[in-house]
Amino acid sequence: MKKTILSTYLAMLSLATAACGQAGDGIDAAAHADEVLEWRAGRLERLLAPNGFLTQVGLHWVEAGSYSMGSAADSDILLPPVAAATVGELRVTAEGGVFMAAEGVEVTHDGMPASELVMPADTSGETVIAAHRSLAWSVIERGGKLAVRVRDYEHPWVASFGPLPYFDIDPALRVEAVLKRYDEPRKITVDTVIEGFQQFPVSPGVATFEIDGTTYELEPQSAGEQLFFVFGDATNRGDTYGAGRYLYTDMPGDDGRFIIDFNKSYSPPCAFNDFSTCPVASPRNRLPIRVEAGEKYDPALHYSATASR
Repeated sequence: MKKTILSTYLAMLSLATAACGQAGDGIDAAAHADEVLEWRAGRLERLLAPNGFLTQVGLHWVEAGSYSMGSAADSDILLPPVAAATVGELRVTAEGGVFMAAEGVEVTHDGMPASELVMPADTSGETVIAAHRSLAWSVIERGGKLAVRVRDYEHPWVASFGPLPYFDIDPALRVEAVLKRYDEPRKITVDTVIEGFQQFPVSPGVATFEIDGTTYELEPQSAGEQLFFVFGDATNRGDTYGAGRYLYTDMPGDDGRFIIDFNKSYSPPCAFNDFSTCPVASPRNRLPIRVEAGEKYDPALHYSATASR
């Protein structure tokens, strides 16, 4: 089914056309369009992957203590009906948890039976995934708080998903930018969709660029060998997701110059389900213009376990 969705989507993308002219640093518009279409196909493939955002069906915040897991209504961590009534018990510590499977219930890790499984938080550098029937779960840490993330690899939502809506490709919104570096990288405060929960990434500086002859700036986050932008614009809450969109770029060269291609901006995971911890655009990263490029938001592509479909 996933291959059918992706094949259909690729066929739709092949019909897209690019505007005449050149983009950003002088790349041919046709070559730029091909590049964006390839990115869009990869974007959909990543969403449809088993550990993509679409298989997320639960997020349960936990503290130190013991939690029963199963589909029984009185479970501390309630799993979807496909699970056994009692799957087991998760004993949570400050570093993660230890899962103990209920007697007679099959739980696996890496395809092997696991009656007891140490599950450190994902920020430890080791993500341990426990599986039961079509379900899987792991322990994540965000801002010093722990949660159990639950997935359903056979979730019908994945089979029915798509296509993703986009603005037309606009070469003019592939722009040259300059990173004005801070004397030292700064830790910045970023709000998330979860009230009272913040993240504190590091920013290397401020990126400046022009759109239609006017200069704007955004403050990116360092992301390994890339820059990560969380930005808002005047399309939010109408054509695009209200909390903003995301965008990755290559790191600047020695001269500080690099390309921001808004045609590759995309919705955060929380645009698709209620079980993600998405950073939102800060006031300083909200552009006062409409950036009509990249991914749009379709409420019909959002899954909520409490909403009927």
